[in-house]
Amino acid sequence: MTTFDDRQRSYEAKFVHDADLRFKAEARRNRLLGEWAAGLLGKTGEDARQYAMTVVTSDFEAPGEDDVARKVVADLKGRADEATIRAKMDELRQIAREQIAGES
Repeated sequence: MTTFDDRQRSYEAKFVHDADLRFKAEARRNRLLGEWAAGLLGKTGEDARQYAMTVVTSDFEAPGEDDVARKVVADLKGRADEATIRAKMDELRQIAREQIAGES
């Protein structure tokens, strides 16, 4: 085993770890966004939790976060505009990253 092989494995492990953290942070952000949107929709308890999960799963429709934004914009029509929702997504992304980093 050479130093180069060790370094390569280290970089690969870091890449996998970073990708895992990004995935967890995005899923957490989507859940938090879903909880926020559920509150605007007047949902509480189990209904709010189930709605938040639909926001999380909407992220699997297409790469990127546009699918999540589209869903929430459509659901909150008349309650929040797209700019407000995207600003909330940015705010919650940072909160989610901090929460995930605190768990590691």
